[in-house]
Amino acid sequence: MKKLATMIGLCTLILFSGCSNSKKENVSLNGSTSMEKLVGTLSEVYQKENPETDITYDPTGSGAGIQAVQEDRCDIGLSSRYLKEEEKEAGLKETIVALDGIAVIVNPENPISDLSLEQVADIFTGKITNWKELGGNDQEIVLIGREAGSGTRDGFETITKTEENCQYRQELTSTGDVITTVSSNPSAIGYASLEALGDSVKALSINGVPCDVQSIQDQKYALVRPFIYVTKKELEGASKQFYDFSTSQKAVPYIEQVGLVVYENH
Repeated sequence: MKKLATMIGLCTLILFSGCSNSKKENVSLNGSTSMEKLVGTLSEVYQKENPETDITYDPTGSGAGIQAVQEDRCDIGLSSRYLKEEEKEAGLKETIVALDGIAVIVNPENPISDLSLEQVADIFTGKITNWKELGGNDQEIVLIGREAGSGTRDGFETITKTEENCQYRQELTSTGDVITTVSSNPSAIGYASLEALGDSVKALSINGVPCDVQSIQDQKYALVRPFIYVTKKELEGASKQFYDFSTSQKAVPYIEQVGLVVYENH
């Protein structure tokens, strides 16, 4: 009898031990640093409703995120640029989650408040090198950009038609680094996601149009790019459920909450 009780107790211990150590389902996200606030908010909301799911995010940049999906190192890649034809031909699929404005930013002390798209291109390609040429202070312009492979850089250079011609002083690896660097240098100019901006930098209007949610919705602002989920294989389990939530009407309030524009086919 004593032996039987011991065995029952042991079995009960194993049972409860197994329950307490049960593994959560994991969803791995990898890519765009500009999408940090968006995926952070969506992940937080989803995990509150689905505590059995653990969502991880590795902010490596759009190019690295696309490569991670291609090499099966994550479930969903995050990109702030459209996929290239060769990437689609390799079996990758894009889903637009939201639209974002690429803000051209300067230090708040800079008196310049508006530039034409042509002037932006001339600045970043080195044709305009001093702020006084634009009616500003007599200071050399310091160009701050993102690293090769960044979706923000790709979107900015594609729209301004400055691919491979930008004369960057610094090429930084995250949106936050660009904002911090511009905020600490009165002569600097850079570009960053609208939703990542705070009071530490000033966003310039382009062709007289401010970079804000309304101008992006109205398609009047020149520098607009997509926030995309990149997938390779058919998603299953928690990955598919999170993907479905993020691309459904349920996600709309949270997309708007972080200052992004809902894609019309959402």
